[in-house]
Amino acid sequence: MTELPGSLEAARQWLVALSPAQQAIGLALLTAVPWIELRGSIPLAVALGWSPLSAALVGIAANCLVVVPCYYFMQLFYDRWLSRVTLIRRAVERVRVKGAGMVERYELLGLTLFVAVPLPGTGAYAGTTLAWLLGRRRWRAMGAVAVGVVLAGIAVTLLTSGAAVALRRFFE
Repeated sequence: MTELPGSLEAARQWLVALSPAQQAIGLALLTAVPWIELRGSIPLAVALGWSPLSAALVGIAANCLVVVPCYYFMQLFYDRWLSRVTLIRRAVERVRVKGAGMVERYELLGLTLFVAVPLPGTGAYAGTTLAWLLGRRRWRAMGAVAVGVVLAGIAVTLLTSGAAVALRRFFE
């Protein structure tokens, strides 16, 4: 089997001893970690022997579940504490003014595509943060992020499945 990078290999070693239900919970928790999200959990699930479809469903569902609490937490944290700091309040207002043109130009499609690209810094957390910073309507923005998560999950699953098939053929 191909070795996974650093922390994902450690997660694989921990998860391999668990039952399938426990593995699903562990993978969902791993998906909820910023910068790992489904870019890490889907390949890890496939490395554990999960079917690509099962891995995608768990990864996509878990990643979509973080969007709503993330949005509300940012709003609450900003309203209660950060908005009182002039420097932070001005920075948020500046981002909203500068980003308004781009968001008006591409609307929610731009946000969806931003989240859909499975690269570090473009997942559900980054998309939710961007939507909040730009002052987009909450539920429409969350829907756009969720669609982006689904597209990213499909892309990661296809890449993972293709890589697994190629590696099996190469090492046979």
